[in-house]
Amino acid sequence: MGQKTHPTGFRVGIIQPWLSTWYAKVKDYAEFVAEDAKIRKFVKKKLYAAGVSKILIARKALMITITVVTAKPGIVVGRGGQGIEELKQEVSKYLGKPVTINVVEVARIDADAQLVAEAIAQQLEKRVAFRRAMKQAMQRTMRAGVQGIKVMVSGRLGGAEIARSEWAKEGRIPLQTLRADVDYGFTEADTIMGKIGVKVWIFKGNLMPGEKADQNIKAKSGKDNSEKGGRRPKRRAIEAE
Repeated sequence: MGQKTHPTGFRVGIIQPWLSTWYAKVKDYAEFVAEDAKIRKFVKKKLYAAGVSKILIARKALMITITVVTAKPGIVVGRGGQGIEELKQEVSKYLGKPVTINVVEVARIDADAQLVAEAIAQQLEKRVAFRRAMKQAMQRTMRAGVQGIKVMVSGRLGGAEIARSEWAKEGRIPLQTLRADVDYGFTEADTIMGKIGVKVWIFKGNLMPGEKADQNIKAKSGKDNSEKGGRRPKRRAIEAE
């Protein structure tokens, strides 16, 4: 049987960064790892409707900084920042420690494996045929400019008595190539027939030595005029000519 290793864990430290960045003494290490798992589970459950791709955790002294990478930052922030303040208070109360929460937007939703998996799961929960949900998701992802996608669903598919797994693939997915930028996502769909697991692999291309994997995070639009529209940069180009 061809058992697969986790595509992200396989590449951590080579092309993929760590999702948790902190240093701890031996006696505190296990506590911090368990705490990170609690934070991710709590925030993910709280913000499921916002389409959370990943949760980054950094620790400095007594402060915990949580960065939420989401497809819908408006839902997380709320009106006038009220949503993020409430989340900050709830997480602080849950952990008993002060936290800071940052929100970052996903650049390409259809190229994010976790968000694609959750979109398929939502379709399955609405009783859409699993093959149709897989095909539509793969077509959208391939249009986003990736080089390959593989989707696997497992469980009582179509209400069958015996659970099974089915998968579909477009393009190529080089799982054993370390420099291949492969994104991986997993979630579960809660249907009336039981849970259906959804796994998604997305191949974004090979990286050259020294390059890091694409984190699919939208750049902050601060003082950069190019984010505000095309008119001003275009006028500058004409004047330069």
